[in-house]
Amino acid sequence: MFKKKYFSYESLKKLNTFKINVTAKKIVFVKTIQSLINVWNTCKFYSIPFIILGEGSNVLFLKNYQGIVVINRIKGIIVTEKKKTCLLHVYSGEKWNDLVKYSLRIGFFGLENLALIPGCVGSAAIQNIGAYGAELKNVCQYVDVLSLNDNSIKRIYKNECKFSYRNSIFKHQYKYGYAIISVGIKLSKIWNPIIFHSFKKKIKCTNITPYSIFNYICYLRRNKLPNPKKTGSAGSFFKNPIISKKKLKKLTSLYTNIPMHLQKNGLVKISAAWLIEKYRFKNIHIGDAEIYKKQKLILINRKNATGLEILKLSKIITICILKKFNIFLQPEIDFIR
Repeated sequence: MFKKKYFSYESLKKLNTFKINVTAKKIVFVKTIQSLINVWNTCKFYSIPFIILGEGSNVLFLKNYQGIVVINRIKGIIVTEKKKTCLLHVYSGEKWNDLVKYSLRIGFFGLENLALIPGCVGSAAIQNIGAYGAELKNVCQYVDVLSLNDNSIKRIYKNECKFSYRNSIFKHQYKYGYAIISVGIKLSKIWNPIIFHSFKKKIKCTNITPYSIFNYICYLRRNKLPNPKKTGSAGSFFKNPIISKKKLKKLTSLYTNIPMHLQKNGLVKISAAWLIEKYRFKNIHIGDAEIYKKQKLILINRKNATGLEILKLSKIITICILKKFNIFLQPEIDFIR
């Protein structure tokens, strides 16, 4: 199936949101679980590297990929309605924002704060995506995982997923030799809105609906984030660092109005964008890799940046922030070498 003569060295530029112009030996789109298994078995037989992507929204290719890139297009949504809740069994190749819009159309709410987040449902579970006070872990009931070695499917329930800030068990124990097939999402029929600060200023509480929150978040994201049709990026490049109260006390003795959120474990999450803003980088760029002016947490490919140039820029930022604030910025994205 994938003997050397069939390798076409296809471009991945349109299949990763950073728009990095790299190639793979071959790109295969899969629409069924069986076709995914078939590709895996062939790659295993010929010892060919193998990687699964959805929208390529949280990855940075550092060089040409010397293997097969599988694009997950396994789709479908099964709705099970109960008296007070609705369970959506969603296959992993569904686009996340399409799912959000679908849930609104059928009248089940709770995903509207996660509007316009790029990527597919499978990667949403891996990352435990979150925005504007909401996280996937708040609605996820289970994740079905396919073992590519024996073709068995295991259901990992919410309490086993080890969801945390931009993290899950799927980044570790189930990273190699496994593929997320579907995710179970439970939504309540009784809507409990998550109201974030800027939205309270924008609209009276009596006028708040799931649709008004969805539309406002789409407005915010379109105005704050680069236009994906013109500029390559992966959204937030760095995680917001979580620091001790002792370190925060030292920071607040030097600066005021630090954006922060108290964590359940007594630690404090502060804004990585604020740290980068305070460093006051001036016209810093490596080739076409630069910091996005409207949102300092985002690194962009202005036109023809390479993955290595974006990586080099991120390292410079990390070192500078570490020296100035004694805080380490951890990348949110995955590097593919």
